[in-house]
Parts: sequence; C-alpha cells; structure tokens
Amino acid sequence: MRSNHDPHAVNFLIEEVGPDPRKGRVRPDAPSIIWNGGMAATALAAGPFFVTPSAILLFFVTTGAALLLGHSVGYHRMMIHGSFAAPRWLARVLVWFGAFVGMAGPYGIIRAHDTRDWAQRQADCHPFLAHKTHILRDAWWQIYCRLDLDHPPRFDLSELETDPFYRWLEATWRWQQLPVAFLFFAIGGWSWVIWGVAARVAIANHGHWLVGHLAHNRGPQHWTVDAHGVQAFDVPWAAIPTMGEAWHNNHHAYPGSARIGLHPGQSDWGYAFIRLCERLGLIRNVRTPETMGLRDGLSEVPRHGPGFTAQLPHGHAIT
Repeated sequence: MRSNHDPHAVNFLIEEVGPDPRKGRVRPDAPSIIWNGGMAATALAAGPFFVTPSAILLFFVTTGAALLLGHSVGYHRMMIHGSFAAPRWLARVLVWFGAFVGMAGPYGIIRAHDTRDWAQRQADCHPFLAHKTHILRDAWWQIYCRLDLDHPPRFDLSELETDPFYRWLEATWRWQQLPVAFLFFAIGGWSWVIWGVAARVAIANHGHWLVGHLAHNRGPQHWTVDAHGVQAFDVPWAAIPTMGEAWHNNHHAYPGSARIGLHPGQSDWGYAFIRLCERLGLIRNVRTPETMGLRDGLSEVPRHGPGFTAQLPHGHAIT
C-alpha cells in the first residue's frame, strides 16, 4: 500500500524478512521474445519499405505522447511514486497511455519497478536487477528474459485492484495496440501501422533498456544514497526523449518527487506537463524536494572541491 509518511518508500512492496534480491535464475521469456522481438523485426524488415513523411511524423508524435503522458507522468511519477494526485478520469487517461507504450500493464510495471527499486536499496543484489553485466548480455536479459528470484518479494496492489479499469488494462495491455493499429491503417495504410505501432513499441522497449543500463553504470552524479548497493547516474543526452527520466541520479536521491530535472539546464518535460496541469487545476499535491525536505542518508558527490554546495531550487541546498 502506498506510504503516506515516507515519500521515498517503495510503495507497493511488502517489507518483510525472507525475500532475497541476490539469488535467482535468468531465463528466456517467450512472451517478451515474441512481443519485443516481433515488434523490432517488423520495424526493421518492413520499416524501410514503408517510409513516408506522414508515417515518420506519426512515429515521433505517438512515441513522444506515449513516453510523456504514459510512461513518465502516468505510470512512473503518478501511479508508482504517487508524486501528485489527479482526478479519476485523468488518472485513467494517463495510465492508459502507459499501457499504450507497449511495455507492460499497470500491475506488471509496478512489480518490475518496485522489485528493482527494492533490490538496489540492499547492500547487494542480482546483476539482473543492478544492470551489472556486459551490455549485450544485459540487453538480452532485460528485453527478452525474466528473473525468477528464489525468494521474491510480495506486493500489496489492493489500492489498484479495486478498480476494474486497472484489472482490465492489465489483462489487455498488449491488445490495446489493436484498435490503434486499425485506426492508423484506416487513415494511413500499412506505413502508419508499421511506424505508428511496431517501430514505436520497439524503440520504447529497447530505448528503455539502454537508458536504464547507462543510468546504473556511468555518467555524472550529484549524490549517492548511503547504504544503497546500487547508485544511479544521469544520462544527459537522453533527457528530452525520456521526458526528464534520464536524470536518474536525481530520481534515486528524491524518488517521490514529481520533478526529476532538479538543476539548471536539466530539461524535464514531464514536470513541465505536471506544472501545466497544476496551473489548470487538474492535479494537486505535487511533491518536489522543496516540499519534502532534505532526505536522510543523502551524500553529496564532491565536484568542485571543498566547500562546494549543490543548490536545489528555491534556496534549498545539500552541503
């Protein structure tokens, strides 16, 4: 159940003695191979033969909308971390866009995210959960395989399971592409289907892995979180295509924050959309580091010698 007391909590995972993030077996996952591999193969094999200006425009518009409204704002910042509150109709729209990305249903994305989040907070965890293996092996593991832990954690999804919309979306998230494909075919033919569905889903899934791998292995850092076995890094070049999610070091530092791009020059289109909705009165209770206060156990990474102070917006500072 979502924590109302700790904005940095792993919200849906049940904290108990017994689960072990270290021991488990990585095995090929047939649904992922068929889904992710099929979308990628279709895009690579057919995409070059069905290139039209309108199809390329559709690809960028639908990919951007899915990643902004769905993956970043709907799934990650709202549903998983509860960094703002939205009326039911808007929450459902944003969560539908999350399924539209083509990565997972709402329950599946929560289990995958919170298992990884919980594991990386331990002193040690399986290299699958830490992205600590060769980049090619990690790609195979993350996109086409699954990790079966010997002693996995349990989840409390009762907050969402009472809503039939979430149950329906979990059961049909792959099928959500079908009416979209029919609509695109009716308007633009096969070029719109290939670029608006197959290429979009393929780039979202493979791009999500790539940014996740880099964000746990290399890049700039402002902070480390004490006692966490896995630390995060920023991936600046991916800030715009990920809608601000690539400032992953900031996210590890303040996981409950609706704002992820915390420092000057850090693009965060997800937070810009949230702020727009807040000004329009569509959402409320937006959490940021300023409203949450400084986090215990957060250490600054020295960047400019002794005495450097990492400033947060509105006068807050980490010294």
